[in-house]
Amino acid sequence: MKVGGRFQMRVCRKRRFEGECLKEHLSPPPTLRAAGGRRSANMYLQYYINENGDKVYTTKKESPLGLPTQSAHPARFSPDDMYSRQRFLLKKRFGLLPIQQSPLNEVKSQQSPKHNRPPTKPTKTASSFPLLSQSLTTQQSSRPETHHTDQLSNAFSMATRNLGGFLVLILAIAICEAASVFQPISDSHRSAASELFTATDGSFGSLEEAYEALRSFEILGIDKKSDIRAATCQSVVDKLGSSTSAPKDLFYALKVNSILKCKVNDKIFEGIAARLNAIANTASSLLDFYHSIGSLVLIKDQSSEVDVLLADAGGIFHSIKSLSQSDGRWRFSSDNPESSTYAAGLALEALSGVVSLASSEIDQSKIGTLKSDILKLFDSVEKYDDGAIYFDEKVVDLREHQSPLSTTASVVRGLTAFAAVTSGNIKVPGDKILGLAKFFLGIGIPGNAKDFFNQLDSLASLESNEVAIPLILSLPATVLSLTRKDQLQVKVNTVLGSSAPPLTVKLVRALSSGSKVASTIESQELKFDKESESHFLDVPKSVDVGNYIFVFEVVLHDSEDEKVYATGGSTQVQIFVTGVIKIENAEIVVLDSDVGSIETQKKLDLAGENSLALSANHLQKLRLSFQLTTPFGNAFKPHQVFLKLRHETKVEHIFVVGNSGKKFEIILDFLGLVEKFYYLSGSYDIQLTVGDAVMENSFFRAIGHIDLDLPEAPEKASRPPTPAIDPYSKYGPKAEISHIFRVPEKRPSQELSLIFLGLVFLPLIGFLVGLLRLGVNLKNFPTSAIPATFGILFHVGIAAVLFLYVLFWLKLDLFTTLKWLGLLGVFLLFVGHRILSHQASTSAKLKSA
Repeated sequence: MKVGGRFQMRVCRKRRFEGECLKEHLSPPPTLRAAGGRRSANMYLQYYINENGDKVYTTKKESPLGLPTQSAHPARFSPDDMYSRQRFLLKKRFGLLPIQQSPLNEVKSQQSPKHNRPPTKPTKTASSFPLLSQSLTTQQSSRPETHHTDQLSNAFSMATRNLGGFLVLILAIAICEAASVFQPISDSHRSAASELFTATDGSFGSLEEAYEALRSFEILGIDKKSDIRAATCQSVVDKLGSSTSAPKDLFYALKVNSILKCKVNDKIFEGIAARLNAIANTASSLLDFYHSIGSLVLIKDQSSEVDVLLADAGGIFHSIKSLSQSDGRWRFSSDNPESSTYAAGLALEALSGVVSLASSEIDQSKIGTLKSDILKLFDSVEKYDDGAIYFDEKVVDLREHQSPLSTTASVVRGLTAFAAVTSGNIKVPGDKILGLAKFFLGIGIPGNAKDFFNQLDSLASLESNEVAIPLILSLPATVLSLTRKDQLQVKVNTVLGSSAPPLTVKLVRALSSGSKVASTIESQELKFDKESESHFLDVPKSVDVGNYIFVFEVVLHDSEDEKVYATGGSTQVQIFVTGVIKIENAEIVVLDSDVGSIETQKKLDLAGENSLALSANHLQKLRLSFQLTTPFGNAFKPHQVFLKLRHETKVEHIFVVGNSGKKFEIILDFLGLVEKFYYLSGSYDIQLTVGDAVMENSFFRAIGHIDLDLPEAPEKASRPPTPAIDPYSKYGPKAEISHIFRVPEKRPSQELSLIFLGLVFLPLIGFLVGLLRLGVNLKNFPTSAIPATFGILFHVGIAAVLFLYVLFWLKLDLFTTLKWLGLLGVFLLFVGHRILSHQASTSAKLKSA
């Protein structure tokens, strides 16, 4: 499925696994993030990701506000994109799939009073990770809870199987759930354009597709005109020269010609202009107005010798304006009562063409009314939490229904075209123009050519418009390392990556994840580097390891630039500051349960290798403690701290290590754990996991082993569960199959074999000797042509049968031999019958004579 189908795509991210529909949010990357939702009940196109990571699409009619999870907007996520599949498979590989939301949380989400806005983007919480979720719910308990080989244990086992991938995955997922960082168009779009727009034999399927490809290449600075010029120009000339071409075909032929500059005679332009003038004067539908007037504007730009001015521009303006509605939307025709936001963009483009083609000035009151309609249209805009805004159709069963991406692109083209031909500013706030730019940039790279063109063409329209040119603040990196002493780098460009006017970037404040009020730094101004056109700032000393919300402000130097550019005020960006965490005072102790005296005490080096050998019984306790501090000496609380005991029978037990301040400590009372340990005595491997997205030295460390002496299990005690089967084991190497063949029977001696061979050939030798003694009689062989031929064929057939016997002895199997013998038998039967008939006839004649 692709964006922009019959029904508006409302992607409800669900996952079906083992018969359940898990509704926890599976967050997309920042550039594809969405917070969709509508106020009315509509038809939605949903998908869930099955256990193989494939998307399965379904339709559902309900209100998105009734969904227990966040809805993703189609324009912010391309179904052709492989990111969700890859990210799902990564989570599945390491056991980090989302856990199912509790019914209580679902009820709360459905009863939320804020129904007038789309759901907000979920923050980075533990619910995205089963291990982390368990950590946050258990650490508040004064006594650690145990978890044996259940779903948590299986997830932990798979997650810790590969430490490098586990830690990288945690960091990647945490960063993906950060605040959106919008990036201007880059080389990745150029690579995608070459893949999405592919010509066949030097041409595209239609002139519309050819224009979309050429326009996209033109915006991206890719020169591919020479590859398709010959075939495409021929199609343009044929379409323009045909008297039966529809206005839409003429429109796209002229669009292509505006880029390729094909050789078209002015007489052809004159004939087309006359036809289009007649259509514009008699048209009743918005599309006829759009194509005919748009074509006349293109002819005006391509040929100065052709008269394309509209004699009755005021009447045409009024005819188009009569299709408008009070809320700023438009109808496609007077016969169609449904209003459309997409049609509003087409109407604005058509009206801008009427203004530019008018032989006399249009009444300014009509222009003023149209500007008011534009402001009304912006009142119905949809908004994301990151400031991105978009337009959407309100009626889903409309014939001309378009996706939010194409609808927003239509409005942007119409707005910028109308602003270019009218005097006076259209009072659309700059933050809304910037929000439109963020919407298109937030899509990333669309998965189909149509959406890709709409994105680029809209951004090109915003790049140079008369309303406000948006400036995009972007960060090449949102992860800063205190160990490497990284600098904060900020760039400010236009949407297509052009240089911005002279300006200053200020870091207004930085809010830590634990505090949304107090700022950790004072306002600072970033230094500008002319060579890289970037703004730099050393990480303030007050910023410790953690994640922060940095608030930036862009200030233009020239007051006149404030009338041309839109900066959007302050911009919030989530920054991750990483560093090496100090691990101190680590020890493991075996205590007596009664008096609490120390039985065994061992120091640990959690930064290095440990191989401890401990022993305990069910009347003793095990205590593990250590301290974690940041490079600045502050207490550090990682997301994941687990202690795992693994029995020699592969039964695992996972415990969450609690903390108080800098100190992490866990005490295992084996007397209370004997049932959970299934009374299994023996050796247990001890493993400690400490991990966090901002902890550069996260680790999964084997500490050693402990020999537990537990009492015998009573009769009614539960038995250890069957070890979980690794689902990926079926893809591993299979066991080697060894087969012993039957011992061959003892063969006879060579002398006996030779004697038997001689006896086999003895009848043949006797037959040959008999022929030599008797002689060969050829007197009765027929002399006439036809009987002689049958006689020769009969003897050749007998020789073939004898030769087949030889082949059977040497090579052929029985069934093959019988098949050929049957064919030769039929042949011999036929020719033998004919030759014997001839011989009988000859013998009868001799006797009668």
